[in-house]
Formats: sequence, C-alpha cells, structure tokens
Amino acid sequence: MSVITDFEVKKATVLESDKVISLLKDIAQWMRDKAIQQWSYLLEGGDDEEIHQAIVDQHTYIVLADSEIIATFTLSPDQSEWDQHIFGIDITHDSLYLHRLAVKPEYMNLGVGKNLLKWIKENHHSNKTYLKLDCVAGNARLNQFYRENGFEYVGETDNHNKYQKELTNA
Repeated sequence: MSVITDFEVKKATVLESDKVISLLKDIAQWMRDKAIQQWSYLLEGGDDEEIHQAIVDQHTYIVLADSEIIATFTLSPDQSEWDQHIFGIDITHDSLYLHRLAVKPEYMNLGVGKNLLKWIKENHHSNKTYLKLDCVAGNARLNQFYRENGFEYVGETDNHNKYQKELTNA
C-alpha cells in the first residue's frame, strides 16, 4: 500500500461506541503481542465507560477509508482527571488534549497518523493554543513519532512522557 491521504474524519456516534472500543482493544492486543507495554488495561475493560462518555460528549472521532474504520482519536477541550495528574491543573484552559490516537496495524506506516495530526491542527476549530498528549515513556517508537511531527517534549510524570504542540501559527 502507498501513503493513505484519502480518508474521512467524522465524530463517532453513540451507535459506533462498540466499534471504537473493539478497535482500541484489537490494537491493545496487537501491542501486547508485539511486547509493547501500552494499553493492556483496555483488554480488561479499563476505560470502556470513559471511551463511551467521550463519544457521547462528541470528543471522539473515527477515521474512514473506503467505509472502513481505520483509526480513532479523542480530542478533548477540557482536562480529564488523568490530564490533571500528568500535566497539572491547567488554569489557562488553553489546551486541547489528544487521547487514544489509534491506527489499525495494517494501516500503520502509511502516513495515517501524521496526516491525522495535520488534520487536527487544521480543523480544531477552537481558540486553544496547544495540543497536548502523553504517551508511555518506554515506547521509543511512539515518542519518536510525536517528536518527528513537531511535538515538544515537556517532561515526564509516572513513566508517561508529556508533549505539546502549538496549534496557532502566531
């Protein structure tokens, strides 16, 4: 396959909750099979309610290629308890928080993740200044991916590296 640039991004609906959760669990299992220490809690149902609520709140997106869901991500304008724990309480409220950016393994290394980050920057439709995320510190490949896509490393909390990227061009 070549680089995938032709995809549709849309907000997930409540009716798609099970598909999103299933996709995330499939990717968590793939990571476990590859000895990547990340998201294994999803396999036991951890975060199912939070994932469903993010869909209800219209913060979760699905990515379609030829009517197939190939990726998902959550973009929250508000800090979760986890975000507060990792980044500290954001009194400026100037950040969007990216969670659970996940691409089906057969679509990895085809530019989907990079193009989704570009899509987020171009389509965030908010007055937020930063896009923030965290990822497991020990996942070297994922950390490299975020650095290569313009994210600045801003520290580590509880074995999670913290990154941010300016959303505005100013």
